Amino acid sequence: MACIHLHPRSLSDIAHSIPANNPQASALFSVPKDTQRIPANTPPVFQGLRSRICQRLLCLVTKADVEQAPRRAVAMAYRLMIATAFVMLMPYSVQAADELPKEAVLPMGLAAKAIQASLDTCDKGGYRVTVSVVDRAGVLRAMARADGAGPHTVDSSRKKAYTAVSFRRPTTELAELINKVPTLQALREMNNEVLMLGGGLPIEIGGEIVGGIGVGGAPGAHLDDACAQAGLDAIGAAPKVPATK
Repeated sequence: MACIHLHPRSLSDIAHSIPANNPQASALFSVPKDTQRIPANTPPVFQGLRSRICQRLLCLVTKADVEQAPRRAVAMAYRLMIATAFVMLMPYSVQAADELPKEAVLPMGLAAKAIQASLDTCDKGGYRVTVSVVDRAGVLRAMARADGAGPHTVDSSRKKAYTAVSFRRPTTELAELINKVPTLQALREMNNEVLMLGGGLPIEIGGEIVGGIGVGGAPGAHLDDACAQAGLDAIGAAPKVPATK
């Protein structure tokens, strides 16, 4: 027997068109009693696709002798069933994606610009330093070591940047704080990446901390701070070091 061909219609109409001797197919295409199972924000294109898939499935399950259905027809039925499940779950996937938090990312171009500005400022003062920039998670984004800078400045600059972004404040402030409050001395040993020395500043753009910059190698924490601040100024980040008079 040839399969039934239907014009686009609701699922309830399709269910009524199925012969009474095929209760499994009728149950498959019946409209669910619980309307909450069908997302209200399902795009119309998916709803139309759902109807077309149901018609193709109906065409396969209403044959007179299902056991004698060609293998090709059975394979097509399985494919259409999988496609139907995919279409039904699509709105839930879109909704889950909408709930993911949005975070600003510090572009590599800005990181490089800040580093170069810091290097230039220190170079004018005759300081050989290393400058590091980390992202909001404290992971190294970029680093540059000036000619003649000590090898220890590679680690110190990175750790200063890490500490600044982790605590969301300049490392000079942190160093002064733990000196004033002895009970906070344990912060120095929080992990091997924390370094409570001046020269690390958080990078704040648009009211959001997106990274940290650290400078190591200048003869004094206040000089490291000044070079780091020059990097923030170059990319339009919020100032973290008071301007010198």
